[in-house]
Amino acid sequence: MIQSIVTIIFLVSSFGIAFILFRKIPILVNLPKNGHHGFKKHEFIVKIEKKINDAYFHLFSKQMLLHKILSKFRVLTLKIERKIDELLHGIRKKAQQIDKEVNGKNKK
Repeated sequence: MIQSIVTIIFLVSSFGIAFILFRKIPILVNLPKNGHHGFKKHEFIVKIEKKINDAYFHLFSKQMLLHKILSKFRVLTLKIERKIDELLHGIRKKAQQIDKEVNGKNKK
């Protein structure tokens, strides 16, 4: 039962896709092959688009540089944090030993 429902859904979907392609292929064939729509852009607009694309590329390269710097800074911060944790752990151990010694002398 479930297999027949899945088969019916598959066939209806396949026929739907075939119908859409059959209707749209003549329109797609008439489109230009290089992707242009046939309208020529004004030189001013072309210059602005080029400046925006160049600025975006520079922004992207600046973001990559910033990303690298921040990543290195993060690694350095984690290393420093680990060292501080080790030092604090050592200080706590020494404080516990001193506390045990002081408590041991007070009880005797």
